[in-house]
Amino acid sequence: MRRTLLALCLLATPGVADEYGTTNPEELTWRSVRDRAERGQTDMMTCAAGYLMTKSGDHETARKIFEACAAAGYTGAMTWMSYMEQNGFGGEFDPDAAAEWDRRAAEAGDPVGKFNYGISLMRGFGVAQDEARGRALVDEAARDGLAIAKRLQGAEYDLDEVTPDADNWRYAPLF
Repeated sequence: MRRTLLALCLLATPGVADEYGTTNPEELTWRSVRDRAERGQTDMMTCAAGYLMTKSGDHETARKIFEACAAAGYTGAMTWMSYMEQNGFGGEFDPDAAAEWDRRAAEAGDPVGKFNYGISLMRGFGVAQDEARGRALVDEAARDGLAIAKRLQGAEYDLDEVTPDADNWRYAPLF
């Protein structure tokens, strides 16, 4: 009876560590997802949790997850890191870093990365302006089936088609 009671107590106690390891570790908490990502244990579900973190306002945790997932080659995490940098979530607003994350995703073959980096090149946002190269990347994203890239092509690459005019101030040249 004592052993049964002791076993039940151990099972009910969250995250107790002793010389035998951690008993009853957290499994379905945000902290456990972050901790797994920090240990390099990434998978699709862990990386997707970064989206939930940033949408809930926990940008610091989202960054840790996205950075670990990007390091593991998840291109969707790279485009989310670009989003974080471009909007100053969990760090300073950094258009250069945003463009770099999209470039990495594009070079890894991600259609969203191609589209985003193409637009950055067309605008000269975070990277030297190169409209021809930017259009070529948008075209690649469209060939990959990305609907918004096809929409931009259909609008003859008019960036107002995909960006609200309220955001134009953001993309204006700095000099």
